[in-house]
Amino acid sequence: MNGAELLVRCLENEGVDTIFGIPGEENLAFLEALRKSSIRLILTRHEQAAGFMAATYGRLTGRPGVCLSTLGPGATNLVTAVSYALLGGMPALFITGQKPIKMSKQGRFQILDVVRMMGPLTKFTKQIVTAGSIAPLVRDTFRIATEEKPGPVHLELPEDIAVEETDKQPLPLTPLYPSLANPASIAIAAGLIKQARYPLFLFGAEAKRPDVCRVARGLIEKAGIYFFTTQMGKGIIDEYSPYSLGTAALSDHDYLHCAIERADVIINVGHDVVEKPPFFMSQRDVQVIHVNYSPADIDEVYFPQHEVIGDIGTTLSQLSHLIYDPAVSGNDYFQRIHEEINTHVYCAPSHEQFPDTPQRIVMDIRNTVADNSILSLDNGMYKIWFARNFKATQPDSLLLDNALASMGAGLPVAVAVKLLYPERQVVAVCGDGGFMMNSQEMETAIRFKLDLVVIVLRDNGYGMIKWKQGGMNLPDFGLDFLNPDFIQYAKSYGANGYRVTRAGELVELLSGCLKQPGLHLIEVPVDYSQNEKVFFQELRDKTCLL
Repeated sequence: MNGAELLVRCLENEGVDTIFGIPGEENLAFLEALRKSSIRLILTRHEQAAGFMAATYGRLTGRPGVCLSTLGPGATNLVTAVSYALLGGMPALFITGQKPIKMSKQGRFQILDVVRMMGPLTKFTKQIVTAGSIAPLVRDTFRIATEEKPGPVHLELPEDIAVEETDKQPLPLTPLYPSLANPASIAIAAGLIKQARYPLFLFGAEAKRPDVCRVARGLIEKAGIYFFTTQMGKGIIDEYSPYSLGTAALSDHDYLHCAIERADVIINVGHDVVEKPPFFMSQRDVQVIHVNYSPADIDEVYFPQHEVIGDIGTTLSQLSHLIYDPAVSGNDYFQRIHEEINTHVYCAPSHEQFPDTPQRIVMDIRNTVADNSILSLDNGMYKIWFARNFKATQPDSLLLDNALASMGAGLPVAVAVKLLYPERQVVAVCGDGGFMMNSQEMETAIRFKLDLVVIVLRDNGYGMIKWKQGGMNLPDFGLDFLNPDFIQYAKSYGANGYRVTRAGELVELLSGCLKQPGLHLIEVPVDYSQNEKVFFQELRDKTCLL
C-alpha cells in the first residue's frame, strides 16, 4: 500500500472512527484511502470549526479526535483550535498536507513551515519523511496525545510521501497505566484534612475522568465535606448535592469566596492553572493540597503547601479510606453559605421582563432541558452567568472553555457532541458575536441531519468587553455592531428560526424545539444591566456570615 493508505490503516488500528476537516489537493491520496476505509469524514465549512470538533471528540471520549487540513491557509486556520486543545487538555491529532518534499515544481507557493508553527502549540509535531516511518509515528503520537496532561499532536504528510509504496503494517497497541501517588504523601494529606476545622474540596477539569468522578462522589458523600468546582470542573459531582457550594465563576468576592476565606485546608483536585483562578492564594493561614497527575505550576496566585502526585482516582480512593472520620466542625458555617448561594445565585428576579435577564435565561434553560442534556457554550458575558447559575448534574453536561476562552467554538462543539451522542438533547448557547464567527457550521449540521438547538443571545455588541469597559469607568466605544435577521439567516440554511418577543416565551419555544427533529435557532434578546447590579453592587455590599 502507499503511505496514505498506511496512515489510514494506522488510524483505524487506533480506533479512529471519525475525522473532521477540509481536504485540499495535497490530501487527495489520503482522501482516496479514507474513502475505502471504515472512518467517517465530517466535512466542515472552516478548518477552525473542524479543529474545535476534533478537540471536543477527544475531550468527551478520552481518545484523540482527528482533524485534517491542507497546507498553508488550511493549516494556519487550525491555530486557534490547536491552542484550544492544548490549554484545555483535549487529546487530538491534527494532520496537515504539504507539497512534495523530494521534488517540487511550484517553488514556495503556499509553503509555510507548519511543523515549526505547531511547535509551541502541540505536545509533539513532525513531518513524515518516509512512508515506512508512518506506523511508529502514529503509535507514538496517540500515546503522547493521551498521556497526562492530554493535548494536541501534529503530523505533516507531504504529497510524495502519501503515494510512496511501503510494506509496513500498523503497530500493536500497548496500554498505558498511570503512576500511583506515594502512600506517604497521601497519608500526610489525610492528616491535614482530618485536623482541619474547615476543609473544602475543589475539583478542576483534570478530575473529569469517569473513574475519578465516581470515586469523588463517594468520597464527598462518605466524608461529608463541602466542595466547589472550577468552571471546567462543573458536573464532576452533581451540583444539587447538599455539599455543593457551586462554581467559582469569579476569582474573588462571590458568596462562594466567603467559604474559601474561612477554609483552613483546600484540597485542590485536578485544577490546572491555565484556567482562570477560582481563588487567589495569599499568605493567610490556609493549607492548599495539590492533588493531580503532575506537579503544580507555581506562580504568584498558586503555591500549594503539599502535593500528591499520581493517578487522581486512586488517590481519592485512598483518601476516602483514611478520612472516614474527619473533624468537620465548620460544616455549620458552610451549610449557611450553601443556603446563601441557593438564595442569591441559583435564582432569577421574581418579576418577568423583556428582554430577559441572564439569570432568567439560565433558569429557564435549566428547567427545560433534560438532566442528561448537554449544553455547549461559546464565549461571552453569558458564560459567567451559566458557570455561576446553572446547576450541572453530570460531567461534561455544560461544556465551556475557561482556558483559551476562544469565541466561535459554541456551535462546532455542539455539532461534535450531537454526532457522538445523537440520542441526547444538545443545545448550543452563543452570543451574537461568537455565533457569527462560525455560524456557517449550521450547514454541516443540516447536511448530517442533526437534531440541534442553537440559542443566540443578542445584545448587538461584544458584551463581555463592554462590561469590562464599564467596570474601568471608560466611555462606551468601539464594541457595538449590527446583526443579520437571524430568523431568515437560519431559514436560508434550511433550519427553523424563532425569536423571543415577550417575557417567558423562551421556555415555550425551547420546549417545542427539543421535541421536533432538525436544526432550530432561537434568537433571545438579553438585558445585561444585571451585570452592574449583581457583580458590582450586590457582591460589593454582601456580608459573609459570622
